[in-house]
Amino acid sequence: MCGIVGLFLKDKALEPRLGELLTDMLITMSDRGPDSAGIAVYPGASAGVAKLTVQADDPARFEGLDSAMSAAIGADVSLRIKDTHAVIELPAGKVAEARDSLKTLCPDARVMSAGEAIEIYKEVGLPGDVARRFDIPHLTGSHGIGHTRMATESAVTTLGAHPFSTGMDQCLVHNGSLSNHNSLRRKLAREGVNVETENDTEVAAAYLTWKMQEGHSLGEALESGLEDLDGFYTFVVGTKDGFGVVRDPIACKPAVMAETDQYVAFGSEYRALVNLPGIEDARVWEPEPATVYFWKH
Repeated sequence: MCGIVGLFLKDKALEPRLGELLTDMLITMSDRGPDSAGIAVYPGASAGVAKLTVQADDPARFEGLDSAMSAAIGADVSLRIKDTHAVIELPAGKVAEARDSLKTLCPDARVMSAGEAIEIYKEVGLPGDVARRFDIPHLTGSHGIGHTRMATESAVTTLGAHPFSTGMDQCLVHNGSLSNHNSLRRKLAREGVNVETENDTEVAAAYLTWKMQEGHSLGEALESGLEDLDGFYTFVVGTKDGFGVVRDPIACKPAVMAETDQYVAFGSEYRALVNLPGIEDARVWEPEPATVYFWKH
């Protein structure tokens, strides 16, 4: 079943409340998926700085990682630990080296996201518990997406939780099921795009990454997906400066959107939106089937 939420802020005055608003929306969707939850936020970028968000079951593994990685890549590295996750900040040109060094310095670490702005926090558990562990209500940013999962096609694990990020500053959450994800996974492998989990959502994320690497915009990649992805789905996608939504041509999975002068919001159900500021004056609608919606800062 699963529950999706998303919030794209037009009004900078709301940015300090991004985590608070998304947390409330996600907790409201708890009964749509009780096994794991996650959130991706875009707090903004600093010139020349990139971030890796990594996860380890034992956060003690992160101790000393910043100094060890600094020595390994020959550049200054800083580290912020949040429960089982850590956000590593480093020079933007050193991301590939840093990912390679992780395999040796902290082989238990799993990369959740990479980019100049994105941070992803996800774990097994209810949305309220996950939000408390990572202090998500106090996160700031211009936009973010969240997901609470009911596993139907893969194990209940941290890696199986959403959001999935397969490209720089890109992430995706999904409600539904793809029927051709195995054949698509093989096709992506031939194109040099690897998928780490059995989750069909990661395949969809990797497909969009591949299309954009081929020179397509996100909107064009989502349009192509309507032809190449079989199944029923609602996707909400985040990029460094944008937020997109698309439903399959049948559109059997629930979805509702709201827009005001301050924000664009998405929820699997309207009740996820009812506590947003000014919702009583919002334009509220159900996204059309096979139609790409996209907003950009």
